Amino acid sequence: MTSDHMKTRRVPAEPDRSHHNTYREVTDARGRVYRVGETDRDILGHSRKLMVYLPWLSMMAISVSEYAYGSAEDTLSAAHGWTQSDTFWILSVWIFFQAGIAFPAGWLRERGLLTARRAMYMGALMCLLGFLALAHLRDVVPAIVGFGVVGGVGSGLIYATCINMVGKWFPERRGAKTGFVNGGFAYGSLPFIFIFNYAFDTGNFEQVLDLIGGYVLVVVAVCAFFFRDPPKNWWPADVDPLARPGNGAGAGARSLVKNPPAVRQFTPGEAVRTGMLPLMWVMIVMTAGVSIFGISFQVDFAKEVGFGPLVAASSMGVMAVINGIGRAVVGWLSDLWGRRTTLVFVIVVLGLAQFGVIWAGEAKNQWLFLFFAFLSGFGGGAFYPLFAALTPDYFGENYNATNYGLVYSGKLISGLFGGGLGSMVVGAWGYDGAYALAGGVSMVAAGLALLLRQPGRGGTDRVPAPRPRPAA
Repeated sequence: MTSDHMKTRRVPAEPDRSHHNTYREVTDARGRVYRVGETDRDILGHSRKLMVYLPWLSMMAISVSEYAYGSAEDTLSAAHGWTQSDTFWILSVWIFFQAGIAFPAGWLRERGLLTARRAMYMGALMCLLGFLALAHLRDVVPAIVGFGVVGGVGSGLIYATCINMVGKWFPERRGAKTGFVNGGFAYGSLPFIFIFNYAFDTGNFEQVLDLIGGYVLVVVAVCAFFFRDPPKNWWPADVDPLARPGNGAGAGARSLVKNPPAVRQFTPGEAVRTGMLPLMWVMIVMTAGVSIFGISFQVDFAKEVGFGPLVAASSMGVMAVINGIGRAVVGWLSDLWGRRTTLVFVIVVLGLAQFGVIWAGEAKNQWLFLFFAFLSGFGGGAFYPLFAALTPDYFGENYNATNYGLVYSGKLISGLFGGGLGSMVVGAWGYDGAYALAGGVSMVAAGLALLLRQPGRGGTDRVPAPRPRPAA
């Protein structure tokens, strides 16, 4: 590795390493530091691929809480005597806390007060308590506290930890890896969607929910045992971070051509002052709101149109599967096309799908309805891994747990207008009016995506002065 602007500092390996390797810290022309020389096996004792599969399994486990909830609402309402509005607000509160915990959890992790493993253990236990509350608390307010608050925080801890974990271990091709892990959060719910539609009733709902809570606890806790973050500034030993774009070989080097690494490590305050993080937050509010609206109302809309429970369940199943697969596909695609281009494409598809659902409902065409459920599922999930990858692309990995926590916190607002307020819009304007509004919101968000720019790589970008580095 050579560069006129490169500074290299050799540092002895951490004392608990048995291989007695050394790593180097190299600094590029913009002052960004990379820790190179250590392989994933040096640090973990095995391939970093495990840091993809374990977060993926954990995300699949917690997906039941959001993506299958809509299929359980009718039984829960009948069993507990809740109104439709009650069940929608339970999900809205869950989404609020699931998204809201990402920033404080990231803050604690980056200060060494909360390890990844401990965050996962806490999240697993809280998810179990959430399902127990949903099963056994008949009054809606305690159920909101139990499932919405406690279960939401638990799922949020797991979600944020998994997304940040994979991004840190694959900084050179995080699009495909983040998309794969994020996809589990959707299609992992598929078995439960059909269970809730065909084998879930007022006679067995308590036992079913208890078993699901136990399943989440076991899967997440086992995966968490192996979780470990890489050292700060770590970069894969086989990818030169100082090479000119296009000079490398392999998937990682090709991805860096379209998605160059952040010019430096931005603290949360610095990321906010670039203007790009607030723009991403607004876009999350809009796109996640449309996605949550579709998750919450698609089954009910299908039943109102007269398609019957099979089509209703199948449409939600299609949405969940394509939602998850779409996340993996666009993550890979964004490594080839670039994040922003892929994001615009995804949001436009999401908007068009909302208008298509209206058309299919008016035409009473089941296959057309399933097709637009397919598109809605694709667009409604694919933007999440793009934002998860964009955040460290723009602001670096060292503060990603906090920076992405800020971006993802836009889902706080989305949960309110996508679920609870969405039910009010449906009541006032009907499903056609609500879906048309959702489509319009998506198109505005696609326009905003065109304004995204990586801080520091354009002459007019606002880049706050970096914090001075302490002397070594």
